[in-house]
Amino acid sequence: MTYQTLLFEVSDGIARLTFNRPDRLNSFNVEMHGEVRDALTRLAADRAARVLVLSGAGRGFCAGQDLGDRAVAPGGQGMNQGVDLGESIDKYYKPLVLALRNLPMPVIAAVNGVAAGAGANIALACDLVIATRSASFIQSFSKLGLVPDSGGTWLLPRLLGNARAMGLALLADKLSAEQAAQWGLIWRCVEDAEFKSTVDTLAQQLALAPTRGLARTKQAIYESWGRSFEQQLDQERDFQRELGRSQDYAEGVAAFTEKRNPKFTGR
Repeated sequence: MTYQTLLFEVSDGIARLTFNRPDRLNSFNVEMHGEVRDALTRLAADRAARVLVLSGAGRGFCAGQDLGDRAVAPGGQGMNQGVDLGESIDKYYKPLVLALRNLPMPVIAAVNGVAAGAGANIALACDLVIATRSASFIQSFSKLGLVPDSGGTWLLPRLLGNARAMGLALLADKLSAEQAAQWGLIWRCVEDAEFKSTVDTLAQQLALAPTRGLARTKQAIYESWGRSFEQQLDQERDFQRELGRSQDYAEGVAAFTEKRNPKFTGR
């Protein structure tokens, strides 16, 4: 399928989805939401892909919502003439971040420039975030009289603690990629010149890894917030029981015994 607002391809086990509205810093409009949803739906059913790289075209990753889009633009002059942003969240952003979290494969956010508003939190909803040194993250919602959405109020305090989460959310200050890495908000900050090769190497590594085990690992970690320690031990047991019967586990043990590199299939 040909898309108008994004680039999408799958090759050698690596899926690449690139937001492609560079003239608008890859901000979302209704069309882009629909195309991203279609691509992620296809990807979830495609066993050829074993890792997803999410990126942005041009000089930015994603500037969040396109405020010029009629779906979210205020509809009139009066105080009660605005748009229902809650409906927009339910229809577009909630399904998007849940789809990224629930993909049965690792998801890499390759942040090459500004990630603002929902764009920042879409990146943080991915499993691994790698950013260029020139990139930045901005929780710009307070400048519009809004709260961080797309999971921001859940992600920020868990990743950073309340003090830093409050500072970023209330002040809407720009956070450099370097500081984000130092704080533990993202996985890595790399020099701009090394960015593409670093992302490609990581994607290739994950594309050759035991995908089913990685999918259960991300599921176990994300769901652990809602469980007690004892409940989490039970979940680990159940996943190990399942994965212990997988082809990848048998291959991993055989490769270890034979002192060779494993050839995982993701099954």
